[in-house]
Amino acid sequence: MWSFSNPVNIHFGEGVLSRLPELLDGQNYALLTYDEPWFSALADQVISQCGKPVAVLNQIVPNPDVKDLLPLCLQLSELPVQPDVLVALGGGSVIDTAKVLAAAGEDFDRVYQLLTQGSGREELVCTPIIAVPTTAGTGSEVTCWATVWDSAHERKYSLADPRLYPQVALCDPSLTHELPEFLTVCTGLDALSHALSHALESIWNKNSNPVSSTYAVDAARTIIDVLPALTCDLNNADLRNRMMEASLKAGLAFSNTKTSIAHNISYEVTLRRGTPHGIACSFTLPQVMRSVAGESEACDRALKAIFGSDLAAGSNQLESWLQGFGVKVQPSDYQYDAQDWQRLLTSALAGERGKNFIGRKEALLARYVT
Repeated sequence: MWSFSNPVNIHFGEGVLSRLPELLDGQNYALLTYDEPWFSALADQVISQCGKPVAVLNQIVPNPDVKDLLPLCLQLSELPVQPDVLVALGGGSVIDTAKVLAAAGEDFDRVYQLLTQGSGREELVCTPIIAVPTTAGTGSEVTCWATVWDSAHERKYSLADPRLYPQVALCDPSLTHELPEFLTVCTGLDALSHALSHALESIWNKNSNPVSSTYAVDAARTIIDVLPALTCDLNNADLRNRMMEASLKAGLAFSNTKTSIAHNISYEVTLRRGTPHGIACSFTLPQVMRSVAGESEACDRALKAIFGSDLAAGSNQLESWLQGFGVKVQPSDYQYDAQDWQRLLTSALAGERGKNFIGRKEALLARYVT
């Protein structure tokens, strides 16, 4: 038996942002975005179409951290009128921040207590969200959780509640056209980790189901095909469209399974080594794939649909693909020796996401050479 559910109302296509005024329908809204020139111009466009928001929260930074989220909640608490809707205009960090603010309302302690103590869920506010992703990468526009970092204590939390699914996702590929090459590659690799760590991970996952696997396979195949071409032709509208669609499908895949071992590994690598999240999730994928081959007929079938009948050759193909973007794939490249890497893998397998992994610890450890 299996089930699949996703309540987000998805609108996809160039120019779909123009539907935002109709969706807001005169409600008070707060606009969340980055404090960068391109996003400021885009925010001005939204405001001209939708009217003045009750607030523009543009202090958002990559990898939302407790220290950054608290002042944003304080800013909300000082507003004379609270927003009826949060409009998240940006990448995964903006959308994740919107989910935290939606849950917290005017009081960040609501969220912090839930994250650190596991209590107080009934106190969450859960203001509606309209997500407008501007990068093809995270899939956060169709999930009900947000990653929250606490760098001061070297912790990573996941805020999760079904009420935090965005009500609407406006996926407009034209919004990605002005992204520079570095950001395109990074978010593309992030999409890979959400299509091969949110797709592969939804495939080698105890919660996998036929619908999630269908989304995952299609997303992974598209990203592997499109990303190299896109980095050589950044203004190609068709490639941008396909990349955003693949990211969306990857999000739909893992929205029902959550992630697995590659993500649990990545959290420490990001916190302690400063490795960007997309790279930290991606560099382990070839070895994880090698370790899981033969563990499950359904998993093997999905992986073969992506990489062909020879999974060993497919793992090598994936490794070469990553290296083609300059991604180093050995733990030693991230300052881990054999003993420290074994410690990290053991810890990751015991983590919440690691417990979703269908593979065996011995097989995973055996695949690494440092």
